[in-house]
Amino acid sequence: MSADLKFWYLRNHKLFRTLNLSQIKQLCIITGFKKAGRGDIIYFSAGELPRIFFLKKGNIKIVSVDKEGNEMIKDIIQKGDLFGELTLETHTENNEYAQALTDEVIICSFLLSDFENLLLKHPDLALSYTKFVGLRMMKWKNSYTNLISKDARSRLMLFLKDWAHREGKPEGDTANIENYLTQNDIAQIICTSRQTATQLLNELEEKQLIQYSRKHIIINSLTALEDQLN
Repeated sequence: MSADLKFWYLRNHKLFRTLNLSQIKQLCIITGFKKAGRGDIIYFSAGELPRIFFLKKGNIKIVSVDKEGNEMIKDIIQKGDLFGELTLETHTENNEYAQALTDEVIICSFLLSDFENLLLKHPDLALSYTKFVGLRMMKWKNSYTNLISKDARSRLMLFLKDWAHREGKPEGDTANIENYLTQNDIAQIICTSRQTATQLLNELEEKQLIQYSRKHIIINSLTALEDQLN
């Protein structure tokens, strides 16, 4: 990847807006870039040097694997999001991997040791990073709260509503979402079985709240979906 393209990717990420052009050019020396396609594994946490990743294009899923080999989607990462060793800890016991969900994925990454040195040199960047991580932690906390306090139907509608606001193409009260998730993915995200997720999606279609296909999910009325949640 050319130095100009590396520079453009870093310059346009909001985390690095506190750095000047010269400082960003220096970052290009220590930053790794990678492209991936749908289904490609981007990293395994086990056995690799800890890194901080920045998603520049596309979508990926973070999948955790327990001791029995069972897999569960931990998070969906979208353009601009950070993932990897966000807590800056080098001895975590997490066993997870990242997999591309869309046709073209572009990520940049720093070795954790390099990124820590970067934060020490630039206090403003360290403050921005702290805010980024704080927002991610709040998202995980809200997801956990929803998991223990709401039923599967409510969790599905909340997920669809949030997805529509993040990535849907709005047209009045409707939203068209490019669907890059399987029904099994959705089931894992809302912590239910695939059978239950399929049944719930069918129910929302029967009530004309959504139109579901493998390529698109259309929210017919965001207001009606919100009313159902309330």
